[in-house]
Amino acid sequence: MADRLVFSTDPSFRQPDPVRLQFQRGAKGSGMTVVTGLILHPTMKEELLRLFKKRFGCGGTIKEGALEIQGDRRDAVEGELVKMGYKVKRVGG
Repeated sequence: MADRLVFSTDPSFRQPDPVRLQFQRGAKGSGMTVVTGLILHPTMKEELLRLFKKRFGCGGTIKEGALEIQGDRRDAVEGELVKMGYKVKRVGG
């Protein structure tokens, strides 16, 4: 059973639904870009967030399974996710 691949580790796995990308502005600050709908193992999400933080030079965190990246980085994040083979759907303005 341990040698069986699961959806998050199988290289041929395709994500069924598009990843949702939105911008949320809080009470103060410049807001954040939120990526939801990623079907990945939590450690893979952490690696992806680490890549985004290093590439864009910003902060970020994972809350309730969603990647939160500081600032309005929708275009850059969308470009990176499309390069990785994900379908991206923008939500909101």
